[in-house]
Amino acid sequence: MSTHEPADGADAPAAAPAGHGALVRRSHERLSLDEEFSDFYRKTIRGLTGFLVNQGASLPEAADIAQDTMVQAYRSWAGLRAPRAWVHAVASRAYIRRLAEVREEPVDSPPEPTSRLLRPNAVEEWEARHDALQWVKALPPRQRQVLAWTISEFTPAEIAEQLGLTPEAVRASLKKARRAITGTTSHGEEEK
Repeated sequence: MSTHEPADGADAPAAAPAGHGALVRRSHERLSLDEEFSDFYRKTIRGLTGFLVNQGASLPEAADIAQDTMVQAYRSWAGLRAPRAWVHAVASRAYIRRLAEVREEPVDSPPEPTSRLLRPNAVEEWEARHDALQWVKALPPRQRQVLAWTISEFTPAEIAEQLGLTPEAVRASLKKARRAITGTTSHGEEEK
């Protein structure tokens, strides 16, 4: 026995439990991923909501879809290659599915309408201030969709990849959308 080792082992350092280092490493990796996702969320959620509004969704509907999409993104975060494109594609598909749903209209109005907004009519006020939304909503769905992707700063090639179209088809839809909006705004100014 060495003179440096205690006889009964009482002063020997406690050994870390087996796998403790791996657990600590995974914990740090998870914290890093959470911070990375939080940063992405803060930078992306408003633009994603606006993207859906540009496709024709109401503001509350767009906010719901964007939030649901971000939940999905968080669950898949470690495996996402291009998260910004991914959330836009998932949100766009969710909005299209929502458009295709059969919606029931209530016979009676709710007993007391509630809103998460401070002012229940704030959405209508916001939309009224943004006349361009009305022009965009008047476009056919494909043109509205391509325009929304373009406003969110995706290139025609990126849009084509996400929507399963050719870049030429994307450019053609975008050109038609721009012409329609330009014609609408010119016509509206002539009437004034």
